[in-house]
Amino acid sequence: MICILSTSFICVQRVDALSDSKQFVLDAWTMVNEGYYDPDKFDEIQWKRIRQKTLQKQIETSEQAYSAIEDMLKPLDDPYTRILRPKDYELLKSSNFGSEINGVGLQLGEDEINHKIKVISTLGGSPAEEEGIKSGDIINKVDGISAQELGLANTASKLRGESGTKVLVEISSQAEEDREIDLERRSVDLRPVRTKRLRDDSHTIGYLRITQFSESVPKKIEEALVELKDKEVEGIILDLRNNSGGLVSSGIAVADSFLREKPVVETKDRNGIKDAIVSGNETFYDGPMVTLVNKGTASASEILAGSLQDNKRSILMGEQTYGKGLIQSLKSLGENSGIAITVASYLTPKGNNIQSKGITPDKILDFPDSEEYGNTEDKWVKNAAIFLGSILEKNIVLNEPIEMPEKSIEN
Repeated sequence: MICILSTSFICVQRVDALSDSKQFVLDAWTMVNEGYYDPDKFDEIQWKRIRQKTLQKQIETSEQAYSAIEDMLKPLDDPYTRILRPKDYELLKSSNFGSEINGVGLQLGEDEINHKIKVISTLGGSPAEEEGIKSGDIINKVDGISAQELGLANTASKLRGESGTKVLVEISSQAEEDREIDLERRSVDLRPVRTKRLRDDSHTIGYLRITQFSESVPKKIEEALVELKDKEVEGIILDLRNNSGGLVSSGIAVADSFLREKPVVETKDRNGIKDAIVSGNETFYDGPMVTLVNKGTASASEILAGSLQDNKRSILMGEQTYGKGLIQSLKSLGENSGIAITVASYLTPKGNNIQSKGITPDKILDFPDSEEYGNTEDKWVKNAAIFLGSILEKNIVLNEPIEMPEKSIEN
């Protein structure tokens, strides 16, 4: 402290300029402080005091800065608000905007009660899928390190790596004993939109699968719907199984392809302000449809499924969805890293909050999910086709309101 004697006695506190590493940490704190969806949490955890204590630490390297930010964010108890080191930041951007990623193909979440790291879904054609890892399985260890101690972000980070390298993962599942799997990382083709035509003796039905919501998906969906209409399909099965989300804006844009001037989703920001998003006045497909969901259906895919169900646009078939009702914003932090911040929660058009609850389908399918979605042995698709056939028969012959048919195939 410097004191200067003059006509009055003045004391001036000297504030040393922050180092680049500490400024990096402060920038992260400021971004979260300005954007986090639940500011009441800040009072509960003494957020400003956390900033002060964090900046008192020795932070001289990038790794020390990343670790300091991770420690700073832990009291929020929100696994989705997280620092993204350079390789994780690039991988997340590539999965949102690109067509392939390097890794083992696991989409992960964190249990809110016991903080175990669990599998939301596996990517089609990935090493994880080939080894039989299922939605709901628990990741115990990665290369011998406890996944609970690592946390969600670091567990995901350790699973990523150069194509051809291996990672040892210990898995728990309800169906079998704990097992260790040596997974070889490789490039996984995301192929976010897949279509085919299904035919039986009576009808021609289009099958449309979305594996995740990346930037290119809305345009691909429009093209797919035009292609299916050109093939004169009479109904569509929309498959959102094991779609763990992606860009929320992409999911909302896809809903716009099926809904005409209907509410899609309602978001609630940090100020409690609710903002309803309504679809446009044109659709790319307005015919009958069934939507398949499972416990790997999460986030942006739940927004789409909830909008279709609440607007009675599509029957939902399958099992309870995952239940992720929080929206993250991805921001650049420094030159090559980033930070994901939970900025809002969302409600379905009828005001249902699906966080930790999920969406209940109109018809539960209580037999095992298919090993390969959309193939000839996929019983879920067969059930959806039976239901669509009943819709088409009633619309064409009876022109009556549609009810859920009792007819279905056996396990």
